[in-house]
Amino acid sequence: MSTATTATTAPPAVAIAVTGVKKAYGDLRVLRGVDLAVARGSVHALLGSNGAGKTTLVRILATLLRADAGTAEVSGFDVATRAEDVRRSISLTGQFAAVDEILTGRENLVLVARLRHLADPAPIADAMLARFDLVEAGARPASTYSGGMRRRLDIAMSLIGDPPVVVLDEPTTGLDPQARLEVWATVRRLAEGGTTVLLTTQHLEEAEQLADRISILHTGRIIAEGSLAELKALFPPATVEYVEKQPSLEAIFLAITGTPGGADPKEQS
Repeated sequence: MSTATTATTAPPAVAIAVTGVKKAYGDLRVLRGVDLAVARGSVHALLGSNGAGKTTLVRILATLLRADAGTAEVSGFDVATRAEDVRRSISLTGQFAAVDEILTGRENLVLVARLRHLADPAPIADAMLARFDLVEAGARPASTYSGGMRRRLDIAMSLIGDPPVVVLDEPTTGLDPQARLEVWATVRRLAEGGTTVLLTTQHLEEAEQLADRISILHTGRIIAEGSLAELKALFPPATVEYVEKQPSLEAIFLAITGTPGGADPKEQS
């Protein structure tokens, strides 16, 4: 007597796969054939200046915009033909926090859990408050939150339902140095938990601090890709010079305000 076994499909090793994606608005060609592969469980930075096409690509991946040509998949689902499955697999956090400032932090989380038709929204909200260090602020209106706290709440809301892929579209736009460090810590925790993160940014230091791999998008095309070490290897060895290192204004600000990550300016001279 034979025993039937049920085969299980392993999740793809590549969480996001983009091949030859193009998008134009009239005569303006925004994406000119983008190829991108984001490994599952990694932080991948998409680096580019304003107008490079980062947000357009993100909107295509989130099924908010259709590509003119090429293919894109999220968690193995084609964004054009399996949009509903893609939406279950992905969470998008835009450039500005989309929280309801009238509601408390906890109420924002409960609302999203209900919209996702999850059972027992209250304990889910409490778990997210604890995960993102917002327990003490949970009962306060979101309007009283600092920029960093508001952004952490926004990311927490986007993670309700445990999407395997999170897209953060310039998540530190408009934040002060302390709030930016808080968001960086949040991204690191996501990666440690196995979440795939696609991070778009204009800030070189942000990509350097957070990304396992970096893709540089310029005039609608990926012109370079690799780890930080691989990208550095594209340039000749640096000339060694001994100079007096002065602290940056950011380092001074963080040190004076006592923010974690700030160094004593005296130690940098």
